[in-house]
Amino acid sequence: MDPFLRTRWLIGSDAVDHLQKSCVAVFGVGGVGGFCIEALARAGVGRLDIVDYDRVDVTNINRQIIATTETVGELKVDVMKARIASIVPETEVRTHPMMFNEATAGEIDFSDYDYVVDAVDQVTAKLLIIEKAKACGVPVLSAMGAGNKLHPEALELAMLSETKVCPLARVMRREVKKRGLGDIPVVYSTEEPKKVEGIEERSPASISFVPSAAGLIAASKVIRDLVQSEKEDSLVRKLQ
Repeated sequence: MDPFLRTRWLIGSDAVDHLQKSCVAVFGVGGVGGFCIEALARAGVGRLDIVDYDRVDVTNINRQIIATTETVGELKVDVMKARIASIVPETEVRTHPMMFNEATAGEIDFSDYDYVVDAVDQVTAKLLIIEKAKACGVPVLSAMGAGNKLHPEALELAMLSETKVCPLARVMRREVKKRGLGDIPVVYSTEEPKKVEGIEERSPASISFVPSAAGLIAASKVIRDLVQSEKEDSLVRKLQ
């Protein structure tokens, strides 16, 4: 039985076959990235590169798909790879247990990818991912802030230049423009971040349903773009 049968009914066999030949890289296997990766695999993407240096922590259990009492302490990329193997064994998953920065960027060949998803937190890493992807002509989508939010319905797909409200998007707009990187699609929230009084210098607050929704929205954009590119290529072949 074909695990992608119902997907074929929805988008067509040619599209599914194209997805199975595609390679997508996801940077960050956290609340957003983990759900994105799993959705990509369940949709039929045949090759996935996942990049994250971190290990599962007990505080990840409230929102990260890979975080359980049994996986605490394990490398996130290893847990994610094992999870995908239990869902779609045919999916090729390459793991990169590393912090992506200027020192390690040379270890990643962006030209190998059909799409790149940035789901990391650090602005410098996000900018570097965008820069490297664009230099190779690879489509890239970036996830903005999902912390301190309660309303998944406020999440949107937009171009970075069109974003509002989100503090991370504000910083990214400025830095992307400064570096001449052009515009990029993002998933972001129009919800004002919730302020927690009396708590300083901590990670953002979070809950189960906002980062997950952002990850699924990101995956939907990647899949639809890859399917559209297949249709356009097919049309060109027919016209030749």
